[in-house]
Amino acid sequence: MMNLKACYLLLISTMLHNLCLGQRDKTFLDPPKLIKNPSSVEYYSPENRKFSGISSLAVSPKGRMWATWYSGITPGEDANNYVVVSNSGDNGQTWEEVLVIDSDKQGPVRAFDPEIWIDPAGKLWIFWSQSIHKEMDKHYDGINTGVWVLTIDDAEESNPTWPTPKRIVDGIMMCKPIVLSTGEWVLPVSTWQINDGAKAVVSVDHGKSWQVRGAVNVPELARNADEHMIVERKDGTLWMLVRTKYGIGESVSEDKGYSWTPLIPSKIQHPTARFFIYRLNSGNLLLVKHGPIDMKIGRSHLMAFISKDDGFTWSDGLLLDQRKDVSYPDGQQTADGTIYITYDYKRRSDQKIYLTSFSEDDIELGSDRTILEVYKRRMLISQGGAK
Repeated sequence: MMNLKACYLLLISTMLHNLCLGQRDKTFLDPPKLIKNPSSVEYYSPENRKFSGISSLAVSPKGRMWATWYSGITPGEDANNYVVVSNSGDNGQTWEEVLVIDSDKQGPVRAFDPEIWIDPAGKLWIFWSQSIHKEMDKHYDGINTGVWVLTIDDAEESNPTWPTPKRIVDGIMMCKPIVLSTGEWVLPVSTWQINDGAKAVVSVDHGKSWQVRGAVNVPELARNADEHMIVERKDGTLWMLVRTKYGIGESVSEDKGYSWTPLIPSKIQHPTARFFIYRLNSGNLLLVKHGPIDMKIGRSHLMAFISKDDGFTWSDGLLLDQRKDVSYPDGQQTADGTIYITYDYKRRSDQKIYLTSFSEDDIELGSDRTILEVYKRRMLISQGGAK
């Protein structure tokens, strides 16, 4: 039996513990502020930015282009980060920033890692993550970080009415969703730094609700930021590629994402960085990565490849941008066969968000002349900081 002093100390300890829990900052659960026409607000003007990067791109059925990335008034990936949404009605020649998503300006919550997607019905989906940055460096416990979404019924509208954002699942979604042959939607969501981090989150009702279906455990010694992508192979299996410390790991599911094989190193060589894989209209796979398929280099020489056998072999690559500090490709193919890719360049200095375009034939040709043509098609979506 505890004596009176021990009981008193236990009571005080319990009270302090409960008080700390009650005072824990949960503002990461609050919907962020939506700032329309952000360029008219000095705080959000491109000239005031010290960081711009991690872009995503989608194109509507009638050709309106949408891009998103995140920025901040400091050069770090920190509590000052906010998400920018921009669009173009003239095939990428000019862009207008129509929205900023900001949790609390310089408060403890950051908005980051956005992704933009147009679903089969033509609805625009803007995803991003929200968390208290000081806790991100330790771990994700499935509470502090969440995936949020805005949806617009008509992706052709240049300046739509924005609904209230909603939090749909714990974790971070860094890469594009896919639609399975079953009609189910799959989001690649991650809870970094913990077991079973690379998740397949599924909706069976066109995005009204989402549930974790299965996950791949990334071994602790290989864990980095996951940023996994999933494709459905022609045999019905799902193939997951995961960013790891050694480059790219891979796993396969034979039951539409419920269970996955142990993660093993892929034959695709790559630095610890994001890549982009995508099913094309032809049925072939597109891969955008740094350097040749069998060569591990740094974040330079962004190249595009085609696979006609579901990723078992790849074509020679088409060079998109040879410069150091180009990274994080994302994009989409349109009905006419054009492939559009966005990526960032020197996030803390030049702060450039680019758009380029090419076709499957361009990749297979891969000639010096084709490389020059792709270079000529490169356009600037945004540039932060002093011009």
